[in-house]
Amino acid sequence: RGVDTIKLYPDRVAMQDATAQMVILQFMQAEQERTHVPATIHCDHLIRASKGAEEDLKSGIEANKEVYDFLSSAAYKYGIEFWGPGSGIIHQVLLENYAIPGGMMIGTDSHTPNAGGLGMLAIGVGGADAAEVMAGLPWEVTYPKIVGVRLKGELKGWATAKDVILEMLRRLTVKGGTGKIYEYFGEGAKTLSATQKATITNMGAELGATSSVFVYDEAMDAYLRNVGRVEDANMAKSLSHILSQDEICIKEPERVFDEVVEIDLSKIEPSYAGPFTPDSVIKVKDFRAFVEKEHLPHKVSAVLLGSCTNSSYSDLYAASEVLKQAGEHGLKAKVPFLLSPGSTRIYETIKRDGILKKILDSGATVLTASCGPCIGQWDRKDVEKGKPNCLFTTFNRNFRGRNDANPETRAFLTSPPIAAALAVSGDVGFNPEVDELIGEDGVAFKLRPPVAPQLPEDGLVDVKHAYIPPAEDGSKVEIKILPDSERIELLKAFDRWDGKDFIDLPILVKTKGKTTTDHISPGGKWLRYRGHLTNISENLLEGAVNAFTGEVGHGTNVFTGERGVRFAELAKFYKEKAGGFVIIGDENYGEGSSREHAAMSPRFLGAKAVIAKSFARIHETNLKKQGILALTFMNPGDYEKIEETDRISIVDLKSLKPGEPVKGIVK
Repeated sequence: RGVDTIKLYPDRVAMQDATAQMVILQFMQAEQERTHVPATIHCDHLIRASKGAEEDLKSGIEANKEVYDFLSSAAYKYGIEFWGPGSGIIHQVLLENYAIPGGMMIGTDSHTPNAGGLGMLAIGVGGADAAEVMAGLPWEVTYPKIVGVRLKGELKGWATAKDVILEMLRRLTVKGGTGKIYEYFGEGAKTLSATQKATITNMGAELGATSSVFVYDEAMDAYLRNVGRVEDANMAKSLSHILSQDEICIKEPERVFDEVVEIDLSKIEPSYAGPFTPDSVIKVKDFRAFVEKEHLPHKVSAVLLGSCTNSSYSDLYAASEVLKQAGEHGLKAKVPFLLSPGSTRIYETIKRDGILKKILDSGATVLTASCGPCIGQWDRKDVEKGKPNCLFTTFNRNFRGRNDANPETRAFLTSPPIAAALAVSGDVGFNPEVDELIGEDGVAFKLRPPVAPQLPEDGLVDVKHAYIPPAEDGSKVEIKILPDSERIELLKAFDRWDGKDFIDLPILVKTKGKTTTDHISPGGKWLRYRGHLTNISENLLEGAVNAFTGEVGHGTNVFTGERGVRFAELAKFYKEKAGGFVIIGDENYGEGSSREHAAMSPRFLGAKAVIAKSFARIHETNLKKQGILALTFMNPGDYEKIEETDRISIVDLKSLKPGEPVKGIVK
């Protein structure tokens, strides 16, 4: 484990619309008639939140018509199930319809491990990996180490599953899980619902983990039956002797796992994570002191509820109960309060059961069942860009500028009930465990911890919104691409390596600090070009901090001396002048999403190598798949020695071997 490369054959491939475009474009090059494994496409990333669900969905369909036409026609042709805009967020739809205990799935989104809440080994990958598996090839991965997480006790009070994964992040950090799978087990695991488990496995991505998964139990059986998948539930139950925890794992976990982590759920406390990184964890009870110390604004600027991480029935029920309590005292949300439902099924179910009414009565605005503000698809108007503010979300990431493109927004991750309490309080330091609110009648009162059912009593409403099954025979189906499209561009193969060493290459940039895929290939306004390599490459390293100059997204042309040049323009110049360039990275370079554009764009513009202190797993694989050398410093301290005007040669490449040092010369 941790050394050997293994080949696996996943049972299923899942794609969201922002990454599916490149997957399909690469799959088309394989010249296959149909995908070799079951596959789905989910349209959740391209809809911009602005006015509310109905108007946003309509404008989103109009604005992205050519992308949806391309994806739906390709899906219809190649045997892929298509979930159109408004159907839901990929991970919620997968949990409701496809995730199954004991199965294996890869998905072109880093939060694919969400399905681990139903005992499925689900792993985020780049598009090239997905295209290869769809073409019938095995998926290659370094055999992960296995970490056992023994849960004991039971959550109480305001503590939630979100706080469990935040505690994991506090202990292990955003790179602590690289090259590892986390397997949760123990008596404590049995107290969690399938959707609570999914919240934890979803955010295992923030640990850098290959995947996270829970052992099969009765909660998974109950969920499958509640969503109407009785046949799948019966099959899993018949195999429970295989899917359940082995006795040796419980009695002697150190003999089975490479590491063992233990968490007592009864000691978990409500927490926040932020700003700017999900492993900066602060307990709610300590947050007011943190605000004073960091000189943060005291007013909550907005609260964002929902997302793929926290929009289960029990999550939204808990939030609605907090809002109901406040409403009984005449209080509503004091700040902009937005809900992103995880799926149409969730939306229709909370509408049926009166939960939605409680949320709407508090003054909330309901957005489409899509990612929206979580990935920067938010037309925010209540705060000027550049103005410091504190935003609270139930999402899974809080990188600088991620939600609203404002680098001064301090985004904090939290649970649905705490988020609801902050919405009605409006005070960033409010702690519902001890603080009181003043009702409309002037009487002080305390909020009670909400008690939510794990599942809806009458089951999840059965609806398949915007679902299109594939054609039985797609041989005559034509894939729709506009001839003058600025959004979809057929791929051309990159030039083959000429067999020569890389000599005297300039350095495009030495990035400083956290360099996520959001920094390398930002989303937001650039999402519209995810199917057009030429156009998307214009955002190269737009959010990266230049260690040489302190600038963001700009560098110095070492040939001409010109300063403040956009990295995309600088890369083109170096490709023409020097035949390419090298990128120098800091720790955990490429942390974050699975977007392969963060590897394809550098290759397209001439990158030959990225040399970093360390890499995030998916991004390192993506670099290699796109033909860029992903190299790590043998001595991380050498990062500090690299200067702006240095030239780098990488030699003896014909003798390149896995696990062997690569010779680099800096001058």
